[in-house]
Amino acid sequence: MGSACTSTSGHEPRAPREPTVAAIILGAGQSRRMGEGNKLLVEVDGAPMIARVVAAVLATRARPVVVVTGHDAASVRGALSGQEVTFVHNPRYAEGMSTSLRAGIKGIGDVDGALICLGDMPRIRPADLEALLCAFAPDGGRPIVVPTWQGRRGNPVLFAARYFPEMCALTGDVGARVVLEKHATAVCSVAMSDHGVTLDVDTVEALAALTRLPPAR
Repeated sequence: MGSACTSTSGHEPRAPREPTVAAIILGAGQSRRMGEGNKLLVEVDGAPMIARVVAAVLATRARPVVVVTGHDAASVRGALSGQEVTFVHNPRYAEGMSTSLRAGIKGIGDVDGALICLGDMPRIRPADLEALLCAFAPDGGRPIVVPTWQGRRGNPVLFAARYFPEMCALTGDVGARVVLEKHATAVCSVAMSDHGVTLDVDTVEALAALTRLPPAR
């Protein structure tokens, strides 16, 4: 049960403000483990992989939605033409994921948190993302929110803005997992009913396995 709230100003007490959350979609990678071509442009369920991710994010209340480009930037932008996203180009994408994370954070403005999404997870569902947004409470003991499926941690991960400086200080080909592990006691895990939060496509074999699965519900 919640605690009672008494107003002494003659006005009704205000409801808690809903945290503002942006989404950063990392789409700058070189797809080295997939061979030739850009894996983000491979069609999954009738649309480019990264377009599937963007569609899921846009179906939630997370705003703004920032897509970080790098390798094959023009093609990635073309695959998302007309979508309600902001593009941020990372000219240093070859130096690793940390540079794209930094570029994305600098492009989201003043928000309470950011959902860090990978562009190669086309089976993410809007319901999964909304569950993370609902669990997020940066001032209420849940400043980092992680999805799980059958006990396995997945993506995307939602970080409160207080962690942005640490994320921007990362170097090399590392993502935000370092920050996640450092602040393990601040993590809130949200169990999902679908394995889409654990399905990222890094290899040809992973793509083949994905295409054998039924489309996301």
